[in-house]
Parts: sequence; structure tokens; C-alpha cells
Amino acid sequence: MSNGAVANGSPAQTHTASQRYLSTRGNDSGLSFEEVVLKGLASDGGLYIPEEVPTAPEWESWKDLPFVDLAFNILSLYISPSEIPADDLKDIIRRSYSTFRSDQVTPLIHLQDNIHLLELFHGPTFAFKDVALQFLGNLFEYFLVRRNEGKTGRDRYHLTVVGATSGDTGSAAIYGLRGKKDVSVFMLHPKGRVSPIQELQMTTVLDANVHNLAVTGNFDNCQDIVKALFADTDINSTHKLGAVNSINWARILAQTVYYFYSYFSLARQQPDSFQVGDKVRFAVPSGNFGDILAGYFAHRMGLPVDKLVIATNENDILDRFWKTGRYEKKPTYGKAAEGGLETDGVKAHEDGVKETLSPAMDILVSSNFERLLWFLAYEFASSAGMDDEWNKKQAGQEVARWLSDLKTKGGFGPVYKDVLEAARRTFESERVSDQETLDTIRAIYKEVGYVLDPHTAVGVEAAKRSAARAAGDGVPGVPIISLSTAHPAKFAGAVTLALQDEEGFEFDSKVLPPEFVGLDKKEKRVRDVANDWKAVRELVKEEVEEELKGQR
Repeated sequence: MSNGAVANGSPAQTHTASQRYLSTRGNDSGLSFEEVVLKGLASDGGLYIPEEVPTAPEWESWKDLPFVDLAFNILSLYISPSEIPADDLKDIIRRSYSTFRSDQVTPLIHLQDNIHLLELFHGPTFAFKDVALQFLGNLFEYFLVRRNEGKTGRDRYHLTVVGATSGDTGSAAIYGLRGKKDVSVFMLHPKGRVSPIQELQMTTVLDANVHNLAVTGNFDNCQDIVKALFADTDINSTHKLGAVNSINWARILAQTVYYFYSYFSLARQQPDSFQVGDKVRFAVPSGNFGDILAGYFAHRMGLPVDKLVIATNENDILDRFWKTGRYEKKPTYGKAAEGGLETDGVKAHEDGVKETLSPAMDILVSSNFERLLWFLAYEFASSAGMDDEWNKKQAGQEVARWLSDLKTKGGFGPVYKDVLEAARRTFESERVSDQETLDTIRAIYKEVGYVLDPHTAVGVEAAKRSAARAAGDGVPGVPIISLSTAHPAKFAGAVTLALQDEEGFEFDSKVLPPEFVGLDKKEKRVRDVANDWKAVRELVKEEVEEELKGQR
């Protein structure tokens, strides 16, 4: 039980159903927000979700709220004031978004026709992950400060965050946790395989609690080391390990805010053609499914979403599920797997993926898809007419069986027809090739002078197809908000490849932000380490020990 909940009674007494959490695999329930944030992964291997998705009956009255006030209204539905009092939550939110370069935090711009672009790259590392990880870093610090009140030295609760990164997650996590009290962060990346700009964003952070480890090996090796550490009884008996990857519920929760915010931005920008209450579509570049899942929660809370459009690259496990009802790994090796650009970090991936120009979406399976599967299984179970406890138990068992088949057989399905139809009711899916990605970057630049990063281009191409389909289905002109997940300068190789022959295009003047200039001249701190989890374990122990000595 979390400290916050214990002080004021059990979560059953002090929390609404949407402020208590359960595992998608059925063996964990009744947890507080603090517990699920600090644990990350459930003890049964599942992911945490709220026991109930809250409805927001007054959501329409939030139209003119600034981002931070809107965030407070949404997050309060999932976080009991007995855990984080209202004034404290407001302060955490305010501090989290004071680091963004835009007053609007996530500004919406009109791109062309009925397609709008939600710019999610105004945080410290120029990627959408900042929206969640700035918040998560402050949450960690808040919970730890409270747990450590009146404690000194070795008695203090010290969190050791360990993660593997192919680029974006690492820099966003480091910027979210740098300088935070009672937290150490160890970020493993495959040496020489992440993009130069992402490596520099990580290794030029010199705060004492930040530790970059360059592993001799590939991204799979980094992932395997992290998994071995979390499973190791030795380090877990002496250190409290924490996770910041997209399985952490707080990341999904933080991202629900910008779905509401962009919807209201559209209503403010186009009062003559779009009213609060009208439907909208969202197109979302999708790899691990966390970003679009936040849109699903927003929709369930009451936001009028016509469709959530999943945009995948050639690693298309999600697109194949929506087309066939079967969720199946499809590894690619050798020449068939080659593609993308080394300068954009394409080599920092797990084994078996197809290398593409949008490397942050190069995945074999989508780690957050399990959360949607639970809701689909729950809805299916509910049709049997039993009580809610039975429905939840059935959903957990179904998800556990699907995920077991994925692990042992490489896939599962086809799922029941009703399950697939429920998935298609809210979502549609598109697969975008590398050539189509380049064509979209080029076309948008020629037509409106805007430079897209390759992941955003995948989303915009999917948005264009969705718009055409909507017109064919008799709903022409439905607005589509396409999520822009990274600043184009983070993927300079693909942008240059697409635009190098365009008249007047010059990367440094058109794209490069001043914050990136001179990064390569800054002091760096990184340690090379062998592909050996025990060597990494000893290094983690040693570095944490040094940190703790320095805090005395």
C-alpha cells in the first residue's frame, strides 16, 4: 500500500474506481497510483490500468483552460487527493510544463485542407516523450521526498531507474530525472548505433545522478541486461529498481491531456466550422501503441472521436491485426531487413525488425497493446451477462492466454469476430512504406513549406488516406489531427534525403534549432561497458554508492 493511501485509509475507502488500479493479467488489483508508478510492471507480468475509465461529464466546460489547468482536471480523475493533494498536483503539473518552449505546451497548427498538426516536440529533448517524462520525473521526486521525510543516509528510499534506449526514450528520461533527489538513472544504449544527436542529448547531461552506459552490442543486448537486472535477486535485495519506459501508466495518463487540448484548440481556432461536441479523427504514428492508447482513454472519457487512425511503418504488426484479427510477430533478417539510415540511428533496434526511415517505430511487438486487449476482452466478457467481478476475471485470463501464445508460439488469433469488430469501431489502421514517407515529407514541404520528421510523415500520410476514406463514406471534411512526434532535426538524415534537391532548402537555416548547435563541443560523460549483465550490475552498485557518499 502506498504511503499516501495508508495515511488516509485503504484505497477502497479513499479512491474512486478510476483511482484504483489492476493488472491486465488478473492477479493484481486495488493498487494506488503511487504503487503503480513506482512499480511500473505488475508482479504477474501484466500492465496496470484503472479499474474503471472515468467519464468527464463537464469536459465541454474545459474548452478555454490553459494546458496545465486542463491537465489538472483530467489527472485528478485518476489520482486520489488522499495520495497527492490538489495543490501539490497542480504544482507538479506546473513545474513539469514550465520546461517547454511553447506557452501552449502542445500547439496545434493547420497543415492543409482538413488536416491539422499537433506539435508535441516543444519539450527539452524535442520529442513527444517529454510530455510524459517531465511529469513522471516530478512524480518520482514527489513520492520519494514524502517517503524520505525525516530519514537520513541509508534509511532513505533511493530509486534506481534502469532502462534501455534506442534514442528518444533515453534522452527524454534523462531530462525528466536529471538532478532529482533520491533517484539515480542508468540508461543503456548500443554503442555507436544511436543517432549522433540523440547520443549527444544523453551524454552531455552531467548531473551526478545521470549515468549513460554504452554497451558493446545491439539494442536487444541492452534490453536483455535490463530484464536480467529486474529479475536478479541480488541487486533487488539492495536496490529499488524503477522503470520509465512506456509501460509505466503515468506516461499514458499524461498523454491523454493533449488529445483534449488539441480538440479545444481546434474549436478556438475554427469557431465557424468546428464546435465543441463535433467529432474529430486523430492520426498517430504508432510503434509501441502508448501514444494512441492515450487517445483511446480520452475517447472513453467522453471526447467525441470519430476514429483513431493507427499509422505504422513497414513493421506492421498492428496494421495486420486490424486487417486480419491475428497478432503475430513477423521477424525479418538479412538483406530483407536492411533499410533506413545509420545517421538517424536505424541500427539501434531489436533483432528481427525491418530497418526503416522512422526508426523509433521499428518494433516486433507493441508493448502497450496489451492494455487495449484487456478492454476488448472485458467488453466481450460483459456480453455474457455475468457480474463485473467475473467480467474482469475473464478479461485477465483471456489476456494472459493471448500473451502466453505470443511468447510461446509467436502470435495469437484470429480473435473472436466481436472482439475485432469492437477494435474496428474505434480504430482504423494504415501501413506506410519508406518511399511513401519520403514522398510525404517532400509533398508537404512543396505544398505548404512545412518540414515533417519521418515519423510525423507516416502519420500525415495515414491522415490523408483517412480523409479520402471519410469522404467516400459520406463524412467529408471531418477534421483530422495528426500527431507530430519529433522535431525534424532529430532525424536529419531522412529529412535531408527527402528535401536535398528542393530549391532553396538548406537544413541548417530551415530546420536546425539553436539548441542543437554546438552540442558536439560540450563535455560528455559516458561509460563503455561490456555486454555482460553482471558487469553492469556491479557498475550500477558502484555508481549508486558514489552518489550516496556525495549526498552525505
